[in-house]
Amino acid sequence: AELVGISFAVTPGEGCYIPLTHRYAGVPPQLPLAATLDKLRPWLEDAGKPKVGQNAKYDRHVFANYGITVRGVTQDTLLESYVLQSHQRHDMDALATRFLGASGLIQYVDVAGKGASQIPFDQVDIERATAYSAEDADVTLQLHAAISPRVLGDEKLRRIYSDIEIPVASVLLAMERNGVLIDMQQLQRQGHELGQKMMDLEREAHELAGGPFNLGSPKQLCEVLFDRLKLKSIKKTPSGAPSVDEEVLEKLAEDHPICAKLLEHRSIAKLKGTYTDKLPRMIHPKTGRVHTNYAQAVAVTGRLSSTDPNLQNIPVRTAEGRRIREAFVAPPGAKIVSADYSQIELRIMAHLSGDQGLLDAFTKGEDVHR
Repeated sequence: AELVGISFAVTPGEGCYIPLTHRYAGVPPQLPLAATLDKLRPWLEDAGKPKVGQNAKYDRHVFANYGITVRGVTQDTLLESYVLQSHQRHDMDALATRFLGASGLIQYVDVAGKGASQIPFDQVDIERATAYSAEDADVTLQLHAAISPRVLGDEKLRRIYSDIEIPVASVLLAMERNGVLIDMQQLQRQGHELGQKMMDLEREAHELAGGPFNLGSPKQLCEVLFDRLKLKSIKKTPSGAPSVDEEVLEKLAEDHPICAKLLEHRSIAKLKGTYTDKLPRMIHPKTGRVHTNYAQAVAVTGRLSSTDPNLQNIPVRTAEGRRIREAFVAPPGAKIVSADYSQIELRIMAHLSGDQGLLDAFTKGEDVHR
């Protein structure tokens, strides 16, 4: 992301916006980008100047793109809300409604439009950009004043928030900027092999069906399975047509081998479309790495969530899925280390229940399952 402007709030009910790089016909004079960043740099990089943001990790990324390492982000309203009520939504609109009783905040789509008619933020009129951006900063400051006492006033919540979540945000920032190294050639080779396997499965399915058909067309699948091969329809879609979803095909595979071929074709098509074809296109041209976003405030359990792209759900149960994982590599002189909790749910159960048998097993380092 590139800087278009910066908004601040230092007093509740007030906000300001510094326009820097708006570009449109008749745009008024703006402050020069380099000079403005030079003025702000000492404050932004001073760990002794405390700052609060809403998902400040994102803002820190943007400043880092300009060589500024933001320090002193001691509070984050996204994380405050997450620690306080992990089961709720934590976007600014939801927080403003819940904690400030405020609704009708200016939305990004209100100023930039949406869909095909959406314009880049640097083409938004400065007056509109000011109203939107300054409101964001002001609401963040007001949210902090409303949520922070509830988190910091509870000893257990304060520890989770201050000692775990806030420091973790900086770790995630570093992980996101470092990115993940992927062997592009290996992925492309795998993509070619998967494509070949799909063609083989398609040919085998055509032979079993007694003629060609489009494996990706539910309508043609229904004709082949239920009209031509006389298999029994198990369930229907909301529109009343026979369903050919994964659950149905798995059940029908007991009656006809074509269903196993269709399932395998779908599985490989997903791997090819989601990983071997897509991941190489997501490698950043400047870094040569893939940069996922680790969302800290999504899962109720406290787990991280990886998006754009999701690197947490690469299949491990199939040989093809395991091979895709092999394309995630370490640079020369480094290693990839995998670590996992050992039976974390059972350990929590032992702690909460106080069951002597479970406690003894974990104390002695025995395998509970065995």
